[in-house]
Amino acid sequence: MGRYLLAWLAMIPLAIANGALRELGYARRMGERRAHQCSTLTAIVVFGAYIALVVRTWPPASAAQALAVGLLWLVLTVAFEFGFGHWGRGLPWRALLRDYDLRAGRLWPLFLAWLALAPWLFHRAGA
Repeated sequence: MGRYLLAWLAMIPLAIANGALRELGYARRMGERRAHQCSTLTAIVVFGAYIALVVRTWPPASAAQALAVGLLWLVLTVAFEFGFGHWGRGLPWRALLRDYDLRAGRLWPLFLAWLALAPWLFHRAGA
């Protein structure tokens, strides 16, 4: 699983670039909620391409391992988001939890579901 941990670490610059594009590019024109929606969809596409490359380069040994990789990435991402968001950026827990409210148009949970399932889906598809 070590190589998949390294693959997750390489996702951090992708996430930072996606957020920077949002904040420095289109957020002022779209508004905060719409920009987060667009950014989430962009992340799904970009991370999908990256995950397909990882699965093709380091194919999981089984569907179960592919699911385990996705769950590892999910746990690491949520831990990083809450840890860095709260202790690194000083954001309150309530603000961090706001991104999980689908009823308010927040699409972040869709990205997390994609992150968790994508390795398995690409493994099944023979990426």
